[in-house]
Amino acid sequence: METGLRGDSLRAERAILAAVILNSDSGSSDAADPLHELRALAETAGVLPVGQLIQNRQGMDGRTCLGKGKIQELKTIVSELRAGVVIFDHDLSPSQLRNIEEALCCKVLDRSELILDIFANRATTRAAQLQVEIAQLEYTAPRLRAMWSHLGQVTGGSPMGVGTRGPGEQQLEIDRRLVSRRIVALKRDLAEVQARKTREVQSRRAEHFTVGIVGYTNAGKSTLFNALTAGGAFANDQLFATLQTRTESWNLGGGNTVMLSDTVGFIQRLPHHLVASFRATLEETVHSHLLLLVVDAADENARSQLATVREVLDSIGAKNQPRCVVLNKVDKLRSSAKSLAAWSSDEPAAIALSALTCVGFEALADRVRHELLGELREVTVTIPLRDGRAVDFLEARAQVVSRDYDEESTILSVKLGKRHLEQVVAMGTRCTVNNLPVHEAMAALWPAPARIVQIRTPPHERLVGDGATFE
Repeated sequence: METGLRGDSLRAERAILAAVILNSDSGSSDAADPLHELRALAETAGVLPVGQLIQNRQGMDGRTCLGKGKIQELKTIVSELRAGVVIFDHDLSPSQLRNIEEALCCKVLDRSELILDIFANRATTRAAQLQVEIAQLEYTAPRLRAMWSHLGQVTGGSPMGVGTRGPGEQQLEIDRRLVSRRIVALKRDLAEVQARKTREVQSRRAEHFTVGIVGYTNAGKSTLFNALTAGGAFANDQLFATLQTRTESWNLGGGNTVMLSDTVGFIQRLPHHLVASFRATLEETVHSHLLLLVVDAADENARSQLATVREVLDSIGAKNQPRCVVLNKVDKLRSSAKSLAAWSSDEPAAIALSALTCVGFEALADRVRHELLGELREVTVTIPLRDGRAVDFLEARAQVVSRDYDEESTILSVKLGKRHLEQVVAMGTRCTVNNLPVHEAMAALWPAPARIVQIRTPPHERLVGDGATFE
């Protein structure tokens, strides 16, 4: 039995894009080109968009999404342009799929099915493959009647004859039961993968300060990741170039290092099956100490994309970490000073940079270092003489002002952050800070979470191309 989507071979097909624009959405940010994202998704899937049809309506038609007249117009377009598939920028019900296909006499896909096809062709790791197959099956199950043709009735007994003409069981019911069993088995396998991933993430978080790069798909996250670390992440100018998380060490300077993770990109109306299935992949995001929200500043829809990213983060439970907005691709801005000035009113703490030209990296490192260490305090740390490792750590990572000794201890006057003390405690060191136990001292020195400070890119760093400066 086939369990994949009908769109399992979209390569090089000619496609017509279709959408209903509701009157309530007429003022949206992408009103000038409402199908630009669907077009990018289609091209990512290897489809060739050759035409489009848009209808403005109060509401969608319950039978065919588009009105009756527009369906006939769409059929004419399909015939004239010799298209093999029509892709709708909406999620269609099983009955709508069936009715539209019967009217157009060609294959019809909706937005979710297209995205699932892209994910299926990009999934390379075992976890990603499990997640995609679960999402595909959960999408497919309620659509079996519209998608499959072997729905004849199975009668009891063999051979046919008297006493064997009971109602039997519909093939549809058998198929649905098989799909249900397959989903249960896949979720069992995925649970094992997810449990292992959760343990890895929690262990890494306990030992290191973790930073997650998140953002809209194709915002330049992987390019930024590769520029800041040893790299290795696949980076390409296409949607969903990254489907699995990659984590590398990022050296901030001054002996400070964090673990940086590149994650799957978000998109408007991401299928809820995928969000649910990809929780294992998004584990890095949920448990990161700090999130970098990367935005393609050169995209005219950047603000709505940033809103989408924040909504997805809230939906997966990544609500409590500090977030830093990163305005990427500033080298592509035509009027940089004017564009960044507009952003500064909406996101005053945002950091402008270019992952390609490395402009603005120092400002980003300063911000992450600030979150890593917290506000610096000058304290007196008393460490047992036998614990030379903790002394070496503080001398390498913090600013030692003075050093003294007594019969049992090394006494350091040192400027450090809260994270320094947390790492010293993690080593098992029994020390005091300002003659107080470490945890009491930390509560007194850092009574509230570190205040987010506004850090601007240094004026001397100029944009490549137009010579404009930004702050």
